[in-house]
Amino acid sequence: MRFPGGKFAALAATFLVLASCGGDDSVSSSGGDGSGLGGSSGGGGTGSGSSGNLIEDYVAPNLESLSFADVQKVLAQAAAQANASGHPATIAVVDRVGNVLAVFAMTGAIDRVKIDDAPNGQNIDIQGLGAPGGLKVPAAASAIAKAITGAYLSSGGNAFSSRTASMIVQQHFPPSPTTVGLESGPLFGVQFSQLPCSDFSSRFKPAGADALIGPKRSPLGLSADPGGFPLYKNGVLVGGIGVESDGNYSFDPNVLDTDISADEQIALAGTVGLEAPASIRADRVYVDGTQLRFSDAAYGGLFDVAGATYAQTAPALGSLVPVIGYFETAAIRAGTAYGTEASGIRLSTPSEFSDRDAFVITDGGGANRYQIRGATDGAEVSQPLSEAEARAILEEAFKVMTRARAQIRQPLDSRAHVSIALVDTRGQILGIVRSPDAPIFGSDVSLQKARTATFFSSRYAADQLLGDPSGDVNAFVGKVRAFLGDPAALTGTFAFADRSGGNLARPYFPDGEVGNPNGPLSRPIAQFNPFSTGLQSALVLQNLAQHLNYVNGATATDTPHRCTFIPEVTANQNRLQNGIQIFPGSVPVYRGNTLVGGLGVSGDGIDQDDMISFLGTNNAGVRTGTIGNAPPAIRADNIVVNVAGSMVRLRFISCPFAPFLDTAQQNACEGL
Repeated sequence: MRFPGGKFAALAATFLVLASCGGDDSVSSSGGDGSGLGGSSGGGGTGSGSSGNLIEDYVAPNLESLSFADVQKVLAQAAAQANASGHPATIAVVDRVGNVLAVFAMTGAIDRVKIDDAPNGQNIDIQGLGAPGGLKVPAAASAIAKAITGAYLSSGGNAFSSRTASMIVQQHFPPSPTTVGLESGPLFGVQFSQLPCSDFSSRFKPAGADALIGPKRSPLGLSADPGGFPLYKNGVLVGGIGVESDGNYSFDPNVLDTDISADEQIALAGTVGLEAPASIRADRVYVDGTQLRFSDAAYGGLFDVAGATYAQTAPALGSLVPVIGYFETAAIRAGTAYGTEASGIRLSTPSEFSDRDAFVITDGGGANRYQIRGATDGAEVSQPLSEAEARAILEEAFKVMTRARAQIRQPLDSRAHVSIALVDTRGQILGIVRSPDAPIFGSDVSLQKARTATFFSSRYAADQLLGDPSGDVNAFVGKVRAFLGDPAALTGTFAFADRSGGNLARPYFPDGEVGNPNGPLSRPIAQFNPFSTGLQSALVLQNLAQHLNYVNGATATDTPHRCTFIPEVTANQNRLQNGIQIFPGSVPVYRGNTLVGGLGVSGDGIDQDDMISFLGTNNAGVRTGTIGNAPPAIRADNIVVNVAGSMVRLRFISCPFAPFLDTAQQNACEGL
């Protein structure tokens, strides 16, 4: 029985302990990034994709949303805390799909923020946009990014904050002076998603049937700066709040201490009455035995704000402020209910997808924006993916997900919730489907992953990067070739999953091993921070500069619906339309030895994401007899790099042990 509008199952207040496990022949144990929001305990699985009898049907979220009065309440409470503590702030509220419902600037609040410098002061990436003499980053942009982070990283089974994000995107996990030498955070690089240039993300519209469709973009991607929280109503995720008061858009490099953050205290005050359920907050989730952080602020340490009203707040403490591209009418809006057509994400129809649990991305008028279709690259690929093959890949990946044990959700033994995206070799979208309660961030990220795996596995990668107008971007081709000792690298000779490219995009190689050189797609550690990752950040720097000029009112022209400036493959279309991603969860798709596309998965643990993409593609190959994963002989785990006399093998994918809810078999990916 299905309950698309039913209540969530009761959330157990047990701790979720995640074991990071690799378990397939495509995984090398040397020099990888085995840490992750992944792994599992108990159960097992096969690669068949068949359904078992032990798994309950998905339960979709109730149709809840932030009302006009709710938004006023959030603003009033946050402003009351800010006023009482003497920290005038800019406060943003968004709904679950990223619509900006309010931006409130208190009297005396700073209007610009500074992004943390690179350790050596060479601010050549996003930090340079906020440096003296560079572009100014609006405080409102910071607040919006934090609010979107709280909303997008959370779900009915997990509540994450921007402090949680900080913990999982740094060069060591967990980040602290005593953990130097450990691998990078499991979602390393996720901050460069939901970008303002993304062709996937929707943009502000003041009115119309499609005005509230999401997911909406973020001005700065996802935020690692504490001060962003999710908002819940009757136990259902309905949005997020973000606060900027200190003028520094930063991150927390040490999780061992307890910070006193005015931004975080103010934002937490705004959630009073709309708090995340305690049983699903990040501090109930463990990764590799490490407890995640939700907040260094506590409700008991706040001023009494429960009685604050908006009538007391505006205009006495400040006013709503317009933000170009996000909140242009400067009038409070009510949020839209996730799961409705108006939100842009709803239950699929039988003609759109076979599994009746699947959700799709829509245009607000009833049409699926990414209806399954055949490939567009017939001019370059002799036998491009057909619509039937695309459908088989997405259906088989969805089947694997429905049997998989969730990795970052409460209660224990919940089913996995992810987004799944398929592209052709041009990066064109052939279909996107998602489970009912998958975190919103995964939709854009799954597409980034699919495009990244396809791009780096293609014969075009080197030429495309060399065709970018940025000399910084061009230089990464030579760096990769020198590092691998392969003058033909990035010309399609090897198949790269996102885990493979991620190996090369870490500031230490192998991942986390201090004293070793950086991977060739990364910045050196002396120049690295979460706002300066390497090729990933270099590709979109110009887009971010264009967009911030637009938000600041310096230009009337926004960045295009197209990230990166690599050459177009067709008019107004390139192969990396929403940027690249550098944490695991994708595979390239092949017809024999010929690359025909890529499959990306995101939302419920990186090893789970790897497994769903890998087994989904494998099972589609079994079903069709025509397509499948890259042949083992050309997978990137055949690449061995000499690092100071040690031979280090790249990874391809890493599947968890015992990942399924309906069988007891282990090593689901072994031998495939």
